[in-house]
Amino acid sequence: MEIIVTNDNFESEVLKSDKPVLADFFATWCGPCTALAPIIKEIAEERADIKVVKIDVDKNMELASKFKVMSIPTIIIFKNGEAVNRTMGLQPKEKILELL
Repeated sequence: MEIIVTNDNFESEVLKSDKPVLADFFATWCGPCTALAPIIKEIAEERADIKVVKIDVDKNMELASKFKVMSIPTIIIFKNGEAVNRTMGLQPKEKILELL
């Protein structure tokens, strides 16, 4: 299941998560983001051992700025409240899973 994360619930959903978190920074108008969405959804459905969250950069510019998201889509992996890995652009599922 994908969770929509905002500035308000980022700390509780991502930083305090007991599981690794795959955070998908996206925008609704972004073509590559739209193409990546089904891959992210598939990972969310297949992997109960991680939490998958989506962060709309237009609605949460503070988070995008804090984590230096310069282009979208950007995927950041968080473990124990720390950003440990990231990739930008449309990536194949295998490459995303390697980040974990």
